[in-house]
Amino acid sequence: MKPAKIVGHHIHPMLIVFPLGLLAVSVFFDIAYLATHGTAFETIAFWDMLAGIVGGLAAAVFGFWDYLTIQSGTRAKRIGAWHGLNMVVVVGLFAASWFVRRMDPAYLPSSSALTLSFIAIVLALVGGWLGGELVERLGVAVSPDAGPNAPSSLHKDHVPVRDMREPARGRTAR
Repeated sequence: MKPAKIVGHHIHPMLIVFPLGLLAVSVFFDIAYLATHGTAFETIAFWDMLAGIVGGLAAAVFGFWDYLTIQSGTRAKRIGAWHGLNMVVVVGLFAASWFVRRMDPAYLPSSSALTLSFIAIVLALVGGWLGGELVERLGVAVSPDAGPNAPSSLHKDHVPVRDMREPARGRTAR
């Protein structure tokens, strides 16, 4: 199995920016609501959260696909599992918060809905760090010809990204 890519780049990292941004912004709107009790803030948080949950589920599909391509028995496989499980919990907590809010016709967040969101955003930071560890430290999804002067992935002579089941050149699996 090969990683899910489009025009030479993995799809999962392209998708994660949307749900993480939307879910983080929903928490900022919750804080704005708590500070001002402005009626629009809770509604914006509600819809941002829903869009973030849907986006998170889409990103999870491609993240799991990429996870399946990582070599078994490696540190990358273990970190990938923790990253994936963590982010599933994050999306689940936001979904629970969204569901609790859905019960109120004005989408007003109860203390339990707020608590779920605040815990989820802290866990999202942990999951983001784990994802960064996969790419930046373990080299998962990094092209072997990566560098400051590497050719564009759209260039006709571009070397395809290495198979993630094999360690990158010059690196050993941990």
